[in-house]
Amino acid sequence: MLLMIGTTELLLVAGLALLLFGGKKLPEMMKGMGQGVKSFKEGLNSPTEEPQNEEKPADEAQPEQPAATQETATPEQ
Repeated sequence: MLLMIGTTELLLVAGLALLLFGGKKLPEMMKGMGQGVKSFKEGLNSPTEEPQNEEKPADEAQPEQPAATQETATPEQ
């Protein structure tokens, strides 16, 4: 079912909003709604950026070494 809003319905909704919120508050609300829609559209259109400071897991951060080189002999004094 298509949602068709005609002139009469639009005027009825506008009149109810004017009665509920008043003439002074309504423009402020519409401005805030417009800014919200604008920022939402900018968020959708902006390229996605990956975080640069991504930490690698411990097993990927250090390359694996053979078992013989991991063990080091400690000199005795």
